Amino acid sequence: MTIEVRTPRGGAAVDRVVEQLVGERVASRIFAQDATLWGADAEAEAQIRLGWTDVFDGADALISEALDFRSQLAAAGVDRIVLCGMGGSSLAPEVMTRAAQVRLVVLDSTHPVQVRRAVETDLQRTAVVVSSKSGSTIETRSHLAVFERAFADAGIDPADRIAVVTDPGSALESHARERGERVFLADPHVGGRYSALTAFGLVPSALAGADVETIVADAGAAVQTVAADDAGNPALRLAAALAQLTPEIITTAVAEMAHGSAWGLADWIEQLIAESTGKNGRGLLPIAVRAEDPEVDSSYSGPVPLTLVGPRGSAASAPERAVVVTAPLGAQLLIWEVATAVLGRLLAIDPFDQPDVESAKVAAREVMGASAGSAPAIGTLSSGSPVSLLAAPSGSVLTNAASLLAALRETVGPEDYLVVQAYLDREGPAAAPLADLRARLAAALGVPVALGFGPRYLHSTGQFHKGGPRRGVFVQVLDDASPDLEIPGAEGGFAALLSAQAQGDREVLAGAGRPVFALRAADPAELVNELLSAGVTGA
Repeated sequence: MTIEVRTPRGGAAVDRVVEQLVGERVASRIFAQDATLWGADAEAEAQIRLGWTDVFDGADALISEALDFRSQLAAAGVDRIVLCGMGGSSLAPEVMTRAAQVRLVVLDSTHPVQVRRAVETDLQRTAVVVSSKSGSTIETRSHLAVFERAFADAGIDPADRIAVVTDPGSALESHARERGERVFLADPHVGGRYSALTAFGLVPSALAGADVETIVADAGAAVQTVAADDAGNPALRLAAALAQLTPEIITTAVAEMAHGSAWGLADWIEQLIAESTGKNGRGLLPIAVRAEDPEVDSSYSGPVPLTLVGPRGSAASAPERAVVVTAPLGAQLLIWEVATAVLGRLLAIDPFDQPDVESAKVAAREVMGASAGSAPAIGTLSSGSPVSLLAAPSGSVLTNAASLLAALRETVGPEDYLVVQAYLDREGPAAAPLADLRARLAAALGVPVALGFGPRYLHSTGQFHKGGPRRGVFVQVLDDASPDLEIPGAEGGFAALLSAQAQGDREVLAGAGRPVFALRAADPAELVNELLSAGVTGA
């Protein structure tokens, strides 16, 4: 197996950091599960979060059980797999199945249109995997309630079609066993974002038809390389290269090099590093970009460094300025997990906790408890269809798309980054224009610009937004989230939950001193296109 990490020219600083890491035996100590590597404050958490270094021994039995269930489903005519999960419970299976070019419907949204589509499409041919480490994730439990009712209403026994992946002893395990649903237990000593090679990554992917045996084998074959206290260790070199960016630079664009099948690995890397490092005012925010975006072009001279990933042989045309990681998918997963843990040591943070994630959840629950209605508007924007202004920094005067762009120009400083947070259907008509808007705003403002769909990003980059460097500016885009869909057993529907999640996050961001703009558009695709046509290149 060929694994290579290429760093830009003039890498003497990287070499010095790697030499330090080798001298401290950081790589071998990670695989010895030495919890002291990240300091006394992180030791207790690290003691219960290093199980990802030895998940390979139990993988065969887990995969065999998943494949047996897949055979049972196939015999019953079931060939559509829906995964209900957030963050680490959904991003790795999304990567594995995309790489294998097999279909997996990933439901990591509370937008009622997206949920309804997942529930109402080909239900007779559908099985559902409900994944939650804690067993109490509100999005996932809401999805489960909807699917249980939908199967029952269709005359299908939910126990025949629903499997859960969770930690032992969780409320979700108890719920599933009481109802006779299939249960796959995960290793409780592996944190969610490091769980790609555990039941959370492997079970949904195997059920969908991905070759998970090869993924695990490639990861296992890489262990000796990434556990070595050696200057050629690719995980150490990757961590050192990324650490050299901070604190002056806090973002890196991550893209996939062209090859036979797109992996979608950048989104997984985005969560792994942002949630692991974005705390105590420090960290690195990967920004998932497309191959055609300006940050990837060899002529790009903007403020965002570039990281490229792909299999062997895909790096021939990579710009010299890029950090390049070439390895099979399974090895990539392990390399990035090790590099992230090492990066935590270099940045003097705990890479296994997420102290600011809960704040947005608490705020959303408070909003839900106070009212089931949408947040009141503080103004309107002139547009082809109604646009309500829900929040804006003090002193901003917004009347139309052009004034929003002008306000962004005034608010975003040269050392800042901008995030577009779309609480929309991720497969809806606004998705493609939003990706174009992200790229155009990055070029126009000359700063890093990221795009995240809510509430998906809350379980990914949300930790960095609140706990990382205080240099973020945020633009939320919502729609009417209609028609709504009831959540069985809950007072409100998915529209109220989605609105509360957006409002809760912006209240926490604003309370932490982050500027937040929020707009609710009857036709968000039209609003985005108006922004694109309002002279965004000269915003």
